[in-house]
Amino acid sequence: MSEPTDETVVQTAAEAAEGLVFARFANSAVKDLDITVGFDDGILDVDVYLNTVDDTDADPDDVAHEAIEAAEEAVDELFA
Repeated sequence: MSEPTDETVVQTAAEAAEGLVFARFANSAVKDLDITVGFDDGILDVDVYLNTVDDTDADPDDVAHEAIEAAEEAVDELFA
C-alpha cells in the first residue's frame, strides 16, 4: 500500500477538523472559522481559529483543540 500524498493528508486533516466543529456548533453559531493545515517532511501542522456567537453551550477554544486532535487522528488513520 502506498503512502498518502501530501494533498490527501492536508485535505483529510482539514475535513476532520471542520467536521468536528460543525458537529459541535450549528452553522449559525459559527461567526468565523479558519483552519490552516500544513504537511512538510512528514510533520503535520494544524491551526484552528474559531469565533462563535456568545451564547453557545460549548467553549470555542476547547472545540478548536478537539478539532486539531480530530485532524491528527484522521491523518494517523491514513498511515495505519
